[in-house]
Amino acid sequence: MNRLIQYASLRPTPWKNGGGVTTELAMSPPGAGLDNFDWRVSLASIAEDGPFSQFPGVDRTLVMVAGDGVLLEVGDERVVLSPGEPLVEFAGEDPVHATVNGQSTLDFNVLTRRGSYRHRIVPLVVGGSVPLPRRSDTTLVFLADGESLSVSSARERLALVRYDLLVLEGEQDWTLESAQATVFVVDLIAS
Repeated sequence: MNRLIQYASLRPTPWKNGGGVTTELAMSPPGAGLDNFDWRVSLASIAEDGPFSQFPGVDRTLVMVAGDGVLLEVGDERVVLSPGEPLVEFAGEDPVHATVNGQSTLDFNVLTRRGSYRHRIVPLVVGGSVPLPRRSDTTLVFLADGESLSVSSARERLALVRYDLLVLEGEQDWTLESAQATVFVVDLIAS
């Protein structure tokens, strides 16, 4: 069953440490919590320096959507998330500390529980009409930048605005259409 999740209808939740807010876009299975989800997708702002919550047994990917950048200390490594290098992957149990470089950042987060799912994110620039590359039974389409995106199949046409998420399930062929948009295509692969 395909689902359009409109960002404007969601409410952000402040972090326990006060360093930002997270807006959960989707989680599976329905009714799961932070300790027992199979996969989770959110949009979070990092406004202040501080630690990330840990998610043991979960693989995480962050993709910066807006902001100047953030320095992440992931275990013993230092990674700068910036417009030039917007994506970082790490294990949910790794200790992560963020240092904000200037203004707050807005980051797209994908978390999958090891042994249940794995994920892959492909940033895609859409200008005109392009086929949607799908590599799994569940594909997420997130409109990261651009005013609108049309996603259509032979049976359905859906309209997204910035930060909306579309959850596609099944094996239909889809087409993405926009004057100019940056889209994150997330394949969720059951283990």
